[in-house]
Order: sequence, then structure tokens, then C-alpha cells
Amino acid sequence: MITTQEGQALRGQASAGPGRWRDAVAVHDSVRLRQAFGCFPTGVTAVCAMANGVPAGLAANSFVSVSLEPALVSVCMARASTTWPVLRELPSVGISVLAEAHAPICRLLAAKGVDRFSQVSWEATDSGSVFIHGATLWLDCQLESEFPAGDHDIALLRIQTMSTFPEIDPLVFHRSMFHRLAGRID
Repeated sequence: MITTQEGQALRGQASAGPGRWRDAVAVHDSVRLRQAFGCFPTGVTAVCAMANGVPAGLAANSFVSVSLEPALVSVCMARASTTWPVLRELPSVGISVLAEAHAPICRLLAAKGVDRFSQVSWEATDSGSVFIHGATLWLDCQLESEFPAGDHDIALLRIQTMSTFPEIDPLVFHRSMFHRLAGRID
């Protein structure tokens, strides 16, 4: 049985009150759909690499683990992005799972028309992947394949190497705002 924080049992029951299915709306409203997607908390990643001798990168919260064998992850890239077309052509990209202290860095990586790395501490590998210092996870990846999906492309990335920093708490994105983990529920 599932209970609320107040200890009340949750049971399947019909109700005409607010928050029920009868209040559902069509998905043609992109603002409301974005709000709906915001109900699902995500981590935030930086996808970065060296391009023509300078770091290039973007922030993405649509990151998901896909497979253990082979080691694969995916990230959804907006078709309107001007950075992804550059990154997709490079031999490797770094994925940094950002830490709770990285909210300002995330905003920089999402901004247009600015030097996204001017206030970012980073390092590059010999293969050209760029990693953000202080992240909770680094994944050195190669583009495996790409699939069109509406106004985004799903980039499937094969993990070549990784470095984990489990003592660092991740940044959480929920309802279009940054949060930190509140703690365990056991």
C-alpha cells in the first residue's frame, strides 16, 4: 500500500475533484506541454568538445542511460541548436553531469551570443572531449547514431571512458528551476 507523507493510504477511487483525469487538456499548447514536462525532475549535463581549438558546448537535461552492453547513453538535441551541428561532426564529446554548484555554468552553456566557457573551469582530453571541473560524472563518448524525433534529434552516444565522483551531489532541474537533492527516503 502506498501512503502519503501524512500517513493516509492512497487507493484507487473516483473523484470529481481537481487534479483528476477529467482536468486533462490537449497537448497543442506548447507552453502547457513544457510545464507538463517540467513535472519530471532531471539531472543536467554539459555536452562539450574542442572545435577548431576552442571549447564548444551546450547544456542538456534530456540525458538518459540506454545500455550497459554496449555502454550507451542518449541526449536529445534541439534541431534549432547551432552548437549540436558542430559537436556532432567531432570525433568525441564529453558529457559532464553537472553538480548542484553548477547552476550559473548551466545558464552560461544555455545562453546564446556569449563566451560560454569564460567563467567555466574545464579540461580537454587528447581526443577533444571537454569536461567541466566539479561535475559528478564525466563520460567520454563517440556519436553512435542519430534519430529524428519531432523538433529534436536523439543522439545515441557510445561511452569510451568515464570518471565518477559519487561524493558530489548532482544539479536537479524541476519545473524550469534548479534544485538540489533533499535527501534519501527509506
